[in-house]
Amino acid sequence: MLLSLDSPRAAPARPLWKVFMIFLVPMMASNVLQSLSGTINNIFLGQMLGVHAVSAVSSFFPILFLLISFVIGLGSGASVLIGQAYGANEMMRVKAVTGTTITVSIALGIIIAVFGGPFTQTMLRLVGTPPDILADATEYARVFLYSVPLLFIFILYTTITRGVGDTSTPFLALLFASGIGLALTPALIRGWWGLPKLGVASGAYATIVSFALTVLALVPYLLWRRHPLAPDRALLRHLKVDWKLLVLLLKIGIPTGVQVIMISLSEIAVLRFVNAFGSGATAAYGSVIQIVSYVQLPAISIGIATSVFGSQAIGRGDSAELGRITRTGIELQFIITGALIALTYAFSRSILRLFITDPAVEDIAQDLVRLTLWSYLIYGFVAVISGVMRSSGAVFWPTTLFILAIWGVQVPASYFLSRIMGLDGVWIAYPIAFIAMLILQSAYYRLVWRKQTHMRLI
Repeated sequence: MLLSLDSPRAAPARPLWKVFMIFLVPMMASNVLQSLSGTINNIFLGQMLGVHAVSAVSSFFPILFLLISFVIGLGSGASVLIGQAYGANEMMRVKAVTGTTITVSIALGIIIAVFGGPFTQTMLRLVGTPPDILADATEYARVFLYSVPLLFIFILYTTITRGVGDTSTPFLALLFASGIGLALTPALIRGWWGLPKLGVASGAYATIVSFALTVLALVPYLLWRRHPLAPDRALLRHLKVDWKLLVLLLKIGIPTGVQVIMISLSEIAVLRFVNAFGSGATAAYGSVIQIVSYVQLPAISIGIATSVFGSQAIGRGDSAELGRITRTGIELQFIITGALIALTYAFSRSILRLFITDPAVEDIAQDLVRLTLWSYLIYGFVAVISGVMRSSGAVFWPTTLFILAIWGVQVPASYFLSRIMGLDGVWIAYPIAFIAMLILQSAYYRLVWRKQTHMRLI
């Protein structure tokens, strides 16, 4: 049995895969919107300002991902606790978890903005940003760094609402934000409607403005819906740090945040290897990230759905359902992620030409797609297996094994293979790492986790 947002105690009499799809369709649509927004912004930058603009934006992405890692981990931990409390129909616990999570995230965002903004260029130099794009990359990055508190609130609310089975609200929020951002980016590049011409930073300013307006719109929307996570009086009373809940949040969230940080650091390390081949390679890398996201994010979405449904099942004392949830997630990865990979292979060169105008850069990007894209199906299987384990609060070993595959396999392989094969060696390290992840996670799932008893945490 799975819970619905509108009827917490209801048991929908439908096949499990249909329940997954009801949850997944808005989430995958959100991911497509998010990716499409980033892609179109890169198209605007590439077509209006050139390849250097795309390179400048690409050089900051791993740093931004690193800085938001903790809030991603905190949101992931909150989703597990919210899902379990919601599954048990304990709404005050849902509010308490939400209030503590928001308070801590805002405080962290303020710290990052105060201490990160002044050192933007230093951080970009540390990752080996090519000198010809350093000034533009600094201008773009600084906008995001000073706006981190707002960015955290947006990320958090579009993450934790899924814990109560709601994927339509994040979709509507991203639809609203994307529309505003896509209208503003070209306007700020060209100076339309009397707006200033902001060059490479146009995409950053447009994104932050769209997030701010979306957060403002979410407040009355959630109150009107009487949403479990609406900022009503009950939630406002919980906008403080509940230290017992924070300890539990950190117990789940820190390993997840550390995993995201390790991924970010590994991408920074890989970016250094890529940057050594020049700004053309950097632009190709950034462009392929846009393409890969259309495959990777749906794969991650299925993993998130597995985790949410697993946490709700544990919350209502139905841990026997976990095996069926896992099998359904794996089957959906075959169907959905597999189909997306096939379609992307078929049209990858046409997509690349939307925002790459240099034929040499296009060829580099096409090699990256050819060598790595297929392996994201394997990554999807890892997302399901680790997702169901995380739903029980078991995060230490799944995280440790994931980090081992990244830092013990991918980064060393990228380094050594790049010395032997050039850029192709960097690309080939991705599927090698994903295969290692699947072997390690599957072994722990079958030999340890599946034999344990899983009880709710709150």
